[in-house]
Amino acid sequence: MRALRRVAAGRLLVAAGSAGALACLPVAPVAVAGEAGPPLFNWAGLYVGASLGAGVPLHGGERLQAGGGFTSSTFDLYPNSNSRTGVTAGAQAGYNWRSGPWVWGFETDFSLLDGRRAPNGLFIASPVYPAPPVFTLTPLSSANFFATLRGRAGLAFDRALVYLTGGVASGGARGPTTLSISGATFSAPWSQSSRLKYAVGAGFEYAFADDWSARAEYLFLSQSLNTQLFDDGAGSTYYSRIRNENHILRFGLNYHFGERNEIPGAIQYGRHGNGDGEKEGREERYSVHAQTANVVQAYPRFRAAYDGPNSFPSGGKANVGSTSNVFAGLRLWEGGAVYLNPEIDMGYGLADSIGAASYVNGAVAKVGRAAPYLRFQRYFLRQIIGLDGAEKGRDPDEGSRSEVLESVQNQISGLVDKDRIVITLGKFAVGDVFDDNIYAHDPTTGFLNFAFNTLGNFDYAADSWGYTHGLAVEWKQSWWTARGGVFQLSTVPNGLDIEPNLFRQYMGVGEVEARYEILGQPGALKLLGFGDNGYLSKMNDVVNYAFVTGQFPPTYDSVRKRAVKVGGGINVKQQLMPHLGFFLRAGMSDGRYETVDYTDIDRTVAFGLVGAGALWGRDDDEIGVAAAFSGLHGDRVRYFGLGGVSVYIGDGALSYAGEKNMEAYYKLGFGRNMDATVDYQLVVNPAHNAARGPINVFALRFRAAF
Repeated sequence: MRALRRVAAGRLLVAAGSAGALACLPVAPVAVAGEAGPPLFNWAGLYVGASLGAGVPLHGGERLQAGGGFTSSTFDLYPNSNSRTGVTAGAQAGYNWRSGPWVWGFETDFSLLDGRRAPNGLFIASPVYPAPPVFTLTPLSSANFFATLRGRAGLAFDRALVYLTGGVASGGARGPTTLSISGATFSAPWSQSSRLKYAVGAGFEYAFADDWSARAEYLFLSQSLNTQLFDDGAGSTYYSRIRNENHILRFGLNYHFGERNEIPGAIQYGRHGNGDGEKEGREERYSVHAQTANVVQAYPRFRAAYDGPNSFPSGGKANVGSTSNVFAGLRLWEGGAVYLNPEIDMGYGLADSIGAASYVNGAVAKVGRAAPYLRFQRYFLRQIIGLDGAEKGRDPDEGSRSEVLESVQNQISGLVDKDRIVITLGKFAVGDVFDDNIYAHDPTTGFLNFAFNTLGNFDYAADSWGYTHGLAVEWKQSWWTARGGVFQLSTVPNGLDIEPNLFRQYMGVGEVEARYEILGQPGALKLLGFGDNGYLSKMNDVVNYAFVTGQFPPTYDSVRKRAVKVGGGINVKQQLMPHLGFFLRAGMSDGRYETVDYTDIDRTVAFGLVGAGALWGRDDDEIGVAAAFSGLHGDRVRYFGLGGVSVYIGDGALSYAGEKNMEAYYKLGFGRNMDATVDYQLVVNPAHNAARGPINVFALRFRAAF
């Protein structure tokens, strides 16, 4: 297990927010006898704003240190630094709770930071180089921004607030750079750092109007070490390490929506208020939720004829990982809302997210790091267009709305037409809209294994974290729903980056859903089809190329060209009785092509049962059991048999047999917003390999939310 001691502070950020949500109630203003002054400003609730200021870099020196292929530090290079004081401008959003004079909450922001730039141009080299002793550096664009997710705690004095703040940051990486010297060319990729990026500081804020405040804020911003390795491909290297730290001083304005979240003038509704069963809620202006899921997962030693590059180590393994999210939404106009999801990831999936095609942990980010790191995983606009209002001839705010949307993650509470069109545009997960199933979809609350949370063969567009840019349209009628969408693939299959050029590499997906009842029990049937259009390797070509060139093991990137990979499947959910449900997924995809962005499965069947604790008098508990069977196309079997590796698997050899998975869990609920889950998985023929396994995987998952 990798040590995580130096990053414990990252977990406290979300934990503090969760505790605050449970502990705080609004406090009425306190009048002072004999004084009629302005009322106390209530800092509680959602706020958004913008800021402008300056960033001062702390370290300006630059040095390219001679590495492999050089014999002395006299070959070091010293380009002039381009770092300077620069302007910073951005936007922020946050949420506060208040108890008496104490105010606490969290804030996320995104700001441009113009000032730290990589050296660019012609420079004087060391005299040891032959004439002319010069070199050139040609950098591409860098990540000249910073983003943070911070906790805040302060003390309010009427309309004034002083506070301390601190949390996790991102940004500041340097882009790919080319070094040319003495006829040799060295190339460096994006700078990398596995260390903690953070921001700490303090501020003063004053409410000059009922809904507006102005602030002055200082932050110490550490974007860690920017390390770049320059390689000429012939054994010679240079490397640079730049500590990216800045003093940030900025001024801003915030608009406060307040703790009272109802839309002014909207009709509020309670139980039976809409004639559609026992639902309750309110018309919200905004929605703020948060969740943290922490998973401890391990397996003991198991039988294995050999271990390979993408194998579960046969000697046993244990890892800890966590994912913490804020889910914020703001209503912009009738039916329209914008959503933002900052996420902090920390730790590792089991065996660093390799070893099984139906991978055993979907709740932790595949890109593991010992230090917590921040990403904005979702930012999207959603528009709901009602289709019943004109038919009923009534004001949609008063009469035609006939279905309650609850206040949950990425949804704002309100009433909408049962028949409606929903348009979602921005960055989000394909699974947010497609292939949903109430009994098996969310690994932070239900089954952990990939096989049970979506179709195993659904090779959907995504970056390495599971998100992408796209457009989805849903048309919902009384008993059916039709969905369609188009999404950007990653730049290279299973890549870290989303394809930046629109429709250069993309996925099209469609789904139809039919809702029904059997013996009075509700159910739904979904049919899904997709096509990935991008630069992909055909497996037969990859294998043939390896034999022609004698380059083994074979690699995907040897013969990539434009291709379309198609697939589809069926998704069934069926209530058997109140609090007990059944699910089934089955599908196939074109295994002649490599895995694009999901996992190494070409055909799959998965099914299971989920029971709610109300069956045995524990309303917040849940139990689930499921099984899955998956397999590969013959061309992919040949590829892995020759030692090839892919997204999650690659043992260096293969005694092919379809992978089989079983999972059972019991979730113990401590109210609706906190639970602990005991999980067991049996993996037979891991990575479709009969020469290894079976593996017994045990896990504990702890989740807290508000």
